[in-house]
Amino acid sequence: MTIKVGDSLPDATLHEFVEVEGNGCSIGPNSFKVSDMIKGKKIVIFGLPGAYTPTCSARHVPGYVEGFDALRAKGVDEIWCVSVNDEFVMGAWGRDLKATGKVRMMGDGSADFTRKVGLELDLTARGWGMRSRRYSMLVDDGVVKALNVEAPGKFEVSGADKMLEEVDALAVAKN
Repeated sequence: MTIKVGDSLPDATLHEFVEVEGNGCSIGPNSFKVSDMIKGKKIVIFGLPGAYTPTCSARHVPGYVEGFDALRAKGVDEIWCVSVNDEFVMGAWGRDLKATGKVRMMGDGSADFTRKVGLELDLTARGWGMRSRRYSMLVDDGVVKALNVEAPGKFEVSGADKMLEEVDALAVAKN
């Protein structure tokens, strides 16, 4: 069952290759419980099929890197990119895309988080195995406030510009 607006994020563990030691994290691979990371924070999470893939590398991640300051100015605490890749690949990809310090590149190698939010995509026929659908969501203190899921093969509703519109719309509705 796919997660929807108003649902709480399920608990899972995500993995990140940390570049700079600090805040209780050592350099290298670290594991994080989602439930611990989302408490009291407004987080944009976007998922995509795979690291180093064309649309993901040319448009999806770079859009969030470029949109970092605008999203932070609107009250977003963190931006996460989640993909069914390991944290070593995600870390290298993040360095290549200059995402370090802006977008947390979170590995979901076993697709545990992806399955729990119901956004898995079976690409076994293409030789990729189980992957993630392309999506974005705004999570506030663990509750999904906005969710944008792409149709297969599309990149129209999950980019940073659309998320910025969502954040603005929710702020207006709140006031």
